[in-house]
Amino acid sequence: MIPLVYDQINSRGKDNEFFLALLKKVNGKEIADLGCGTGRLTTHFAQAGYYITAIDPNAEAIERAKSKEYADEVTWIVGDSSNLQSNTFDVVIMTANVAQVFLTDESWQHVISNVYRALKPGGHFIFDTRNPLAKEWEHWQKDDKPDVAKDEVSGDPLEIWSEYEGFVGDIFTFYEIVKNARTDEVLIHEKMQLRFRTQEEIYESLYQVGFSQIQAYGDWEFEQATKETKSFIFHCVK
Repeated sequence: MIPLVYDQINSRGKDNEFFLALLKKVNGKEIADLGCGTGRLTTHFAQAGYYITAIDPNAEAIERAKSKEYADEVTWIVGDSSNLQSNTFDVVIMTANVAQVFLTDESWQHVISNVYRALKPGGHFIFDTRNPLAKEWEHWQKDDKPDVAKDEVSGDPLEIWSEYEGFVGDIFTFYEIVKNARTDEVLIHEKMQLRFRTQEEIYESLYQVGFSQIQAYGDWEFEQATKETKSFIFHCVK
């Protein structure tokens, strides 16, 4: 995630409405938004009347989030899952495929263990992740056009280019390059890595930390995920 351009190239979509519908379904009020980024969805949750603690390690992203409407109704924390208070939340939610940035089994286990600890009995853990069987990266690599944005200070046009290194094991590496389209100056060159875990791997890891009720929805519909599903949305109950 590059905070400078993230909101401009990620518009409101099906994920917003699905997460809000699922939060309404579980009827929780105290919510932790883990990996909240620039608060693209966090502030929508606050607008809907939820009490939100939003956590992200990226200080620049948190500063951008604080400037948004309804941001004053959110508790913002620069940190990670270790900052989750025990036995506190009705729901812990991770959106925008944040689950894929935890590259090792140890880091993923650490996060979901902290989530389990932070939930009240009967609390809900909700997160999305891409299905590796859908091979979404093949579509990314065919797109040879940049995303476009605008420098909010100078007004200059920006281009966001992607360069793909590919897989080592189940970890996919790529680079995001932000250029000033007027001067061709490279402003940001950032390495990104994502772990593509199978549905079975995720189920097993969640059971290991104690979650007993686990549902996987597919592609932003309240229907069971299949092998053809592009996005998994997991709903787990403590």
